[in-house]
Amino acid sequence: MNDLRDVIIVGSGPAGYTAAIYLGRAGYQPLIVAGALTPGGQLVNTTEVENFPGFPDGILGPDLMDNMQRQAEKFGAEIVWDDVVSITADAESGTKTVTLDQGDVYDTRAVVVATGSQYRKLGVPGETEFSGKGVSYCATCDGFFFRDKPIVVIGGGDSAFEEADFLSRFGSSVTLIHRRDSFRASRIMVERAKSNPKINFILDSVVEEINGDNNGVNSILVHNLKSDYSEVISVNGVFVAIGHTPATAFLDGVVDRDEAGYIRVEGASTRTSVPGIFAAGDCVDSVYRQAISAAGMGCRAALDAQSYLQ
Repeated sequence: MNDLRDVIIVGSGPAGYTAAIYLGRAGYQPLIVAGALTPGGQLVNTTEVENFPGFPDGILGPDLMDNMQRQAEKFGAEIVWDDVVSITADAESGTKTVTLDQGDVYDTRAVVVATGSQYRKLGVPGETEFSGKGVSYCATCDGFFFRDKPIVVIGGGDSAFEEADFLSRFGSSVTLIHRRDSFRASRIMVERAKSNPKINFILDSVVEEINGDNNGVNSILVHNLKSDYSEVISVNGVFVAIGHTPATAFLDGVVDRDEAGYIRVEGASTRTSVPGIFAAGDCVDSVYRQAISAAGMGCRAALDAQSYLQ
Protein backbone atom coordinates (compact mmCIF):
# COMPACT_ATOMS: atom_id res chain seq x y z
CA MET A 1 0.00 0.00 0.00
CA ASN A 2 1.15 3.54 -0.75
CA ASP A 3 1.23 6.18 1.92
CA LEU A 4 -2.02 8.12 1.78
CA ARG A 5 -1.32 11.58 0.36
CA ASP A 6 -3.44 14.61 1.04
CA VAL A 7 -3.74 15.86 -2.54
CA ILE A 8 -2.52 15.08 -6.03
CA ILE A 9 -2.64 17.64 -8.84
CA VAL A 10 -2.89 16.29 -12.37
CA GLY A 11 -1.48 18.79 -14.86
CA SER A 12 1.25 21.42 -14.90
CA GLY A 13 -0.23 24.43 -16.65
CA PRO A 14 -1.24 27.72 -14.96
CA ALA A 15 -4.18 26.04 -13.19
CA GLY A 16 -2.14 23.12 -11.86
CA TYR A 17 0.82 25.15 -10.68
CA THR A 18 -1.39 27.81 -9.05
CA ALA A 19 -3.30 25.11 -7.18
CA ALA A 20 0.04 23.66 -6.06
CA ILE A 21 1.27 27.02 -4.81
CA TYR A 22 -1.85 27.56 -2.70
CA LEU A 23 -1.99 24.02 -1.35
CA GLY A 24 1.74 24.02 -0.68
CA ARG A 25 1.52 27.23 1.32
CA ALA A 26 -1.34 25.65 3.28
CA GLY A 27 1.01 22.82 4.29
CA TYR A 28 -0.41 19.96 2.19
CA GLN A 29 2.75 19.13 0.18
CA PRO A 30 0.90 18.37 -3.05
CA LEU A 31 2.17 15.88 -5.61
CA ILE A 32 2.04 17.25 -9.18
CA VAL A 33 1.78 14.72 -12.00
CA ALA A 34 3.15 17.09 -14.62
CA GLY A 35 3.02 15.00 -17.79
CA ALA A 36 5.75 13.18 -19.64
CA LEU A 37 5.84 14.83 -23.07
CA THR A 38 4.47 18.37 -22.76
CA PRO A 39 4.73 19.56 -19.16
CA GLY A 40 3.85 23.19 -18.61
CA GLY A 41 0.71 23.27 -20.72
CA GLN A 42 0.17 25.24 -23.92
CA LEU A 43 2.27 28.19 -22.76
CA VAL A 44 5.49 26.24 -23.24
CA ASN A 45 4.80 26.48 -26.98
CA THR A 46 4.13 30.22 -26.83
CA THR A 47 6.78 32.82 -27.51
CA GLU A 48 5.90 36.23 -26.08
CA VAL A 49 3.16 36.51 -23.44
CA GLU A 50 2.13 40.14 -23.07
CA ASN A 51 -1.25 39.86 -21.34
CA PHE A 52 -0.33 38.08 -18.10
CA PRO A 53 -0.49 40.63 -15.24
CA GLY A 54 2.77 41.60 -13.60
CA PHE A 55 4.99 41.52 -16.69
CA PRO A 56 4.74 44.94 -18.37
CA ASP A 57 7.49 44.05 -20.83
CA GLY A 58 6.05 40.61 -21.54
CA ILE A 59 7.57 37.23 -20.75
CA LEU A 60 8.32 34.13 -22.77
CA GLY A 61 5.76 31.36 -22.22
CA PRO A 62 8.37 28.75 -21.15
CA ASP A 63 9.90 31.25 -18.70
CA LEU A 64 6.50 31.99 -17.14
CA MET A 65 5.84 28.29 -16.62
CA ASP A 66 9.35 27.75 -15.23
CA ASN A 67 8.69 30.52 -12.71
CA MET A 68 5.42 28.89 -11.68
CA GLN A 69 7.10 25.51 -11.30
CA ARG A 70 9.88 26.90 -9.11
CA GLN A 71 7.35 28.78 -6.99
CA ALA A 72 5.29 25.61 -6.46
CA GLU A 73 8.43 23.65 -5.50
CA LYS A 74 9.47 26.43 -3.13
CA PHE A 75 6.29 25.78 -1.12
CA GLY A 76 6.80 22.02 -0.94
CA ALA A 77 5.23 20.62 -4.10
CA GLU A 78 6.72 17.38 -5.43
CA ILE A 79 6.73 16.81 -9.18
CA VAL A 80 6.51 13.54 -11.11
CA TRP A 81 7.14 13.70 -14.88
CA ASP A 82 4.59 11.13 -15.99
CA ASP A 83 1.02 10.87 -17.28
CA VAL A 84 -2.09 9.71 -15.42
CA VAL A 85 -3.88 6.81 -17.11
CA SER A 86 -6.70 6.33 -14.60
CA ILE A 87 -8.29 7.59 -11.40
CA THR A 88 -10.61 5.52 -9.26
CA ALA A 89 -12.58 6.59 -6.21
CA ASP A 90 -13.66 4.43 -3.28
CA ALA A 91 -17.04 5.79 -2.22
CA GLU A 92 -16.85 4.19 1.23
CA SER A 93 -13.40 5.39 2.32
CA GLY A 94 -13.19 8.46 0.11
CA THR A 95 -9.73 7.39 -1.07
CA LYS A 96 -8.78 8.07 -4.68
CA THR A 97 -6.24 5.90 -6.48
CA VAL A 98 -4.17 7.53 -9.21
CA THR A 99 -2.35 5.23 -11.64
CA LEU A 100 0.47 6.55 -13.84
CA ASP A 101 1.62 5.47 -17.26
CA GLN A 102 4.92 4.04 -15.95
CA GLY A 103 3.06 1.88 -13.42
CA ASP A 104 3.34 3.94 -10.23
CA VAL A 105 0.19 4.03 -8.11
CA TYR A 106 -0.68 6.69 -5.52
CA ASP A 107 -3.50 6.85 -2.98
CA THR A 108 -4.79 10.27 -2.04
CA ARG A 109 -7.60 11.99 -0.21
CA ALA A 110 -8.18 14.63 -2.90
CA VAL A 111 -7.39 15.23 -6.56
CA VAL A 112 -7.24 18.45 -8.58
CA VAL A 113 -7.56 17.78 -12.31
CA ALA A 114 -5.94 20.52 -14.40
CA THR A 115 -5.06 18.71 -17.60
CA GLY A 116 -6.13 21.46 -19.98
CA SER A 117 -7.13 20.98 -23.60
CA GLN A 118 -5.42 20.69 -26.92
CA TYR A 119 -6.04 22.83 -29.99
CA ARG A 120 -7.25 20.78 -32.92
CA LYS A 121 -4.66 21.13 -35.63
CA LEU A 122 -4.84 21.08 -39.41
CA GLY A 123 -2.08 18.52 -39.81
CA VAL A 124 -0.62 20.17 -42.91
CA PRO A 125 3.02 20.84 -43.87
CA GLY A 126 4.38 23.98 -42.24
CA GLU A 127 1.90 24.09 -39.37
CA THR A 128 4.31 22.77 -36.77
CA GLU A 129 7.34 24.54 -38.19
CA PHE A 130 5.67 27.96 -38.07
CA SER A 131 3.74 27.55 -34.83
CA GLY A 132 4.45 30.74 -32.90
CA LYS A 133 5.99 32.24 -36.04
CA GLY A 134 2.81 33.14 -37.85
CA VAL A 135 0.62 30.16 -37.01
CA SER A 136 -1.52 30.73 -33.93
CA TYR A 137 -4.49 29.14 -32.18
CA CYS A 138 -5.47 32.16 -30.05
CA ALA A 139 -6.50 35.51 -31.53
CA THR A 140 -6.68 37.15 -28.10
CA CYS A 141 -3.12 36.08 -27.39
CA ASP A 142 -1.45 36.91 -30.70
CA GLY A 143 -3.65 39.25 -32.76
CA PHE A 144 -1.65 42.33 -31.78
CA PHE A 145 1.47 40.94 -33.49
CA PHE A 146 -0.22 41.11 -36.90
CA ARG A 147 -1.17 44.77 -36.99
CA ASP A 148 -1.58 45.98 -40.60
CA LYS A 149 -0.74 42.53 -41.97
CA PRO A 150 -2.92 40.08 -43.95
CA ILE A 151 -4.51 37.38 -41.78
CA VAL A 152 -6.46 34.21 -42.47
CA VAL A 153 -8.75 32.39 -40.05
CA ILE A 154 -9.52 28.73 -40.69
CA GLY A 155 -12.84 27.36 -39.44
CA GLY A 156 -16.60 27.75 -39.70
CA GLY A 157 -17.93 27.81 -36.14
CA ASP A 158 -18.65 30.61 -33.69
CA SER A 159 -15.05 30.62 -32.44
CA ALA A 160 -13.72 31.16 -35.97
CA PHE A 161 -16.11 34.06 -36.55
CA GLU A 162 -15.32 35.58 -33.17
CA GLU A 163 -11.62 35.41 -33.95
CA ALA A 164 -12.12 36.92 -37.41
CA ASP A 165 -14.10 39.81 -35.92
CA PHE A 166 -11.46 40.40 -33.24
CA LEU A 167 -8.56 40.17 -35.70
CA SER A 168 -10.17 42.70 -38.04
CA ARG A 169 -9.13 45.34 -35.49
CA PHE A 170 -5.49 44.58 -36.23
CA GLY A 171 -4.97 43.02 -39.65
CA SER A 172 -4.97 44.84 -42.96
CA SER A 173 -7.46 42.18 -44.04
CA VAL A 174 -8.97 39.00 -42.61
CA THR A 175 -9.89 36.07 -44.84
CA LEU A 176 -12.02 33.30 -43.35
CA ILE A 177 -11.41 29.93 -45.02
CA HIS A 178 -13.95 27.13 -44.61
CA ARG A 179 -14.23 23.71 -46.22
CA ARG A 180 -17.97 24.07 -46.91
CA ASP A 181 -20.25 26.80 -48.23
CA SER A 182 -22.37 26.84 -45.06
CA PHE A 183 -21.35 27.60 -41.49
CA ARG A 184 -21.89 26.07 -38.07
CA ALA A 185 -21.69 29.54 -36.56
CA SER A 186 -24.82 31.36 -35.39
CA ARG A 187 -26.59 33.59 -37.87
CA ILE A 188 -25.76 36.77 -35.98
CA MET A 189 -22.04 35.95 -36.06
CA VAL A 190 -22.15 35.26 -39.80
CA GLU A 191 -24.09 38.45 -40.54
CA ARG A 192 -21.68 40.50 -38.43
CA ALA A 193 -18.70 39.12 -40.33
CA LYS A 194 -20.32 39.66 -43.73
CA SER A 195 -21.04 43.29 -42.85
CA ASN A 196 -17.41 43.88 -41.81
CA PRO A 197 -15.57 45.41 -44.79
CA LYS A 198 -12.24 43.95 -43.65
CA ILE A 199 -13.47 40.33 -43.62
CA ASN A 200 -13.80 38.25 -46.79
CA PHE A 201 -14.42 34.56 -47.40
CA ILE A 202 -12.93 31.63 -49.27
CA LEU A 203 -15.43 28.75 -49.15
CA ASP A 204 -15.42 25.09 -50.18
CA SER A 205 -11.67 25.22 -49.63
CA VAL A 206 -8.93 23.82 -47.40
CA VAL A 207 -5.42 24.93 -46.56
CA GLU A 208 -2.97 22.34 -47.86
CA GLU A 209 0.35 23.94 -46.93
CA ILE A 210 1.77 26.80 -44.88
CA ASN A 211 4.95 28.42 -46.20
CA GLY A 212 7.43 30.95 -44.90
CA ASP A 213 11.03 31.81 -44.11
CA ASN A 214 13.13 32.92 -41.16
CA ASN A 215 10.83 35.89 -40.67
CA GLY A 216 7.72 33.70 -40.32
CA VAL A 217 4.73 32.80 -42.48
CA ASN A 218 4.44 34.50 -45.87
CA SER A 219 1.93 32.40 -47.81
CA ILE A 220 -0.47 29.45 -47.79
CA LEU A 221 -1.59 26.99 -50.45
CA VAL A 222 -5.40 26.85 -50.67
CA HIS A 223 -7.26 24.11 -52.56
CA ASN A 224 -10.87 24.49 -53.70
CA LEU A 225 -12.68 21.20 -53.18
CA LYS A 226 -15.32 21.85 -55.86
CA SER A 227 -13.21 23.25 -58.67
CA ASP A 228 -10.08 21.23 -57.77
CA TYR A 229 -8.10 24.45 -58.24
CA SER A 230 -5.21 25.45 -55.96
CA GLU A 231 -3.76 28.90 -55.42
CA VAL A 232 -1.10 30.54 -53.28
CA ILE A 233 -2.29 33.37 -51.02
CA SER A 234 0.08 35.87 -49.42
CA VAL A 235 -0.49 36.05 -45.67
CA ASN A 236 1.44 36.66 -42.46
CA GLY A 237 -0.96 35.39 -39.78
CA VAL A 238 -2.68 31.99 -39.88
CA PHE A 239 -5.21 31.48 -37.08
CA VAL A 240 -6.56 27.95 -36.74
CA ALA A 241 -10.01 27.88 -35.12
CA ILE A 242 -11.35 24.38 -35.64
CA GLY A 243 -12.02 23.55 -32.00
CA HIS A 244 -10.40 22.12 -28.89
CA THR A 245 -10.22 18.69 -27.31
CA PRO A 246 -10.12 18.59 -23.48
CA ALA A 247 -7.58 16.16 -22.06
CA THR A 248 -10.10 14.21 -20.00
CA ALA A 249 -10.35 10.79 -21.66
CA PHE A 250 -8.73 9.12 -18.64
CA LEU A 251 -11.73 10.25 -16.56
CA ASP A 252 -14.28 8.36 -18.63
CA GLY A 253 -16.86 6.93 -16.23
CA VAL A 254 -15.28 8.66 -13.23
CA VAL A 255 -16.71 12.20 -13.18
CA ASP A 256 -19.50 13.83 -15.16
CA ARG A 257 -18.41 15.44 -18.44
CA ASP A 258 -20.37 17.20 -21.15
CA GLU A 259 -20.81 16.02 -24.72
CA ALA A 260 -17.50 17.56 -25.77
CA GLY A 261 -15.60 16.00 -22.88
CA TYR A 262 -15.28 19.06 -20.63
CA ILE A 263 -15.59 18.30 -16.92
CA ARG A 264 -18.80 19.53 -15.31
CA VAL A 265 -18.43 21.41 -12.01
CA GLU A 266 -20.96 22.68 -9.49
CA GLY A 267 -21.83 26.31 -10.19
CA ALA A 268 -18.95 28.70 -9.59
CA SER A 269 -17.03 26.08 -7.61
CA THR A 270 -14.51 23.54 -8.91
CA ARG A 271 -16.27 20.55 -7.33
CA THR A 272 -16.98 17.69 -9.71
CA SER A 273 -19.62 14.99 -9.37
CA VAL A 274 -17.23 12.97 -7.14
CA PRO A 275 -16.52 14.36 -3.65
CA GLY A 276 -12.82 15.09 -3.29
CA ILE A 277 -12.15 15.44 -7.03
CA PHE A 278 -11.85 19.02 -8.26
CA ALA A 279 -11.23 20.40 -11.74
CA ALA A 280 -9.79 23.67 -13.03
CA GLY A 281 -8.55 25.35 -16.17
CA ASP A 282 -9.16 24.49 -19.79
CA CYS A 283 -10.40 20.97 -19.06
CA VAL A 284 -13.43 22.76 -17.55
CA ASP A 285 -13.49 26.10 -19.36
CA SER A 286 -14.58 25.90 -23.00
CA VAL A 287 -15.19 29.65 -23.28
CA TYR A 288 -12.31 31.83 -22.08
CA ARG A 289 -9.27 29.53 -22.28
CA GLN A 290 -6.76 32.09 -21.02
CA ALA A 291 -3.73 31.55 -18.80
CA ILE A 292 -4.94 34.10 -16.26
CA SER A 293 -8.45 32.62 -16.00
CA ALA A 294 -6.95 29.12 -15.65
CA ALA A 295 -4.67 30.35 -12.87
CA GLY A 296 -7.64 31.92 -11.08
CA MET A 297 -9.57 28.68 -11.33
CA GLY A 298 -6.53 26.82 -10.00
CA CYS A 299 -6.65 29.06 -6.93
CA ARG A 300 -10.35 28.26 -6.46
CA ALA A 301 -9.68 24.52 -6.82
CA ALA A 302 -6.99 24.73 -4.15
CA LEU A 303 -9.31 26.52 -1.76
CA ASP A 304 -12.13 24.06 -2.48
CA ALA A 305 -9.76 21.14 -1.92
CA GLN A 306 -8.45 22.70 1.29
CA SER A 307 -12.00 23.08 2.59
CA TYR A 308 -12.70 19.45 1.73
CA LEU A 309 -9.53 18.23 3.42
CA GLN A 310 -10.29 20.17 6.56
